[in-house]
Amino acid sequence: MTEIIGFERDMYPFQTFSMTHILAIAFMFLSIAVLYKLRHQLHSYKKIVTVFLVFLLLISEITFHLWFLWNGRWDVSINLPLQLCSLSIYLCVFMLISKNYRVFEVCFFISMAGAVIAIITPELFFGYPHLRFFQFFIAHIAIILSCFYMLWVEKFLLTFSSVIRSFVFLNLLATIIFIINQQLGSNYMFLAHKPSNSSIIDYLGPYPWYILSLEIVAILIFLLIYLLVSKFQRKLF
Repeated sequence: MTEIIGFERDMYPFQTFSMTHILAIAFMFLSIAVLYKLRHQLHSYKKIVTVFLVFLLLISEITFHLWFLWNGRWDVSINLPLQLCSLSIYLCVFMLISKNYRVFEVCFFISMAGAVIAIITPELFFGYPHLRFFQFFIAHIAIILSCFYMLWVEKFLLTFSSVIRSFVFLNLLATIIFIINQQLGSNYMFLAHKPSNSSIIDYLGPYPWYILSLEIVAILIFLLIYLLVSKFQRKLF
């Protein structure tokens, strides 16, 4: 029992595109498909769905911090909510509760895109059935579902201006976090060095040039998301 909540990576090492990883990716797509299929029925249960998604987001974040505290590993250089996905959890919670359109824009382009990439190429060291494995995928899938919920059930629409505002917000955020990294010796948002696990960043050049490459990748992903969503969002409703 203690092994699945411990900090020994060798007990349950994570392997990218292992069977359990592929199943987690499949579960992500299945969850999105179910949400889309039930989008009209869920309109009558919006409050329940909102509470459920907020619960998933918060319990996953609380579990993450409790796990580090339990193992005596909590550290300001690692555990502040300054990684993109940790920030996304709080942004999504605020979005779901407030139904704020500007926050929705940021979440849909930045949080959801980041969560999808994180699920496919995760910086994860603990595999199934470790607690961290479940916490990681539940948190990221909850972020994705929250964004699609706002689009399909709450019927928020995206515009081209949403792309611009989200990209500006991302750069302002990255600037602030870059400064924090310099003060703490941390690597939030991978702005100090590449992640330890293999990821898409490995193909984007050495430091610091991969940060510029990430800028290009980000705007291309934002534009692709906008083109796909704008093409179909009117038809969905």
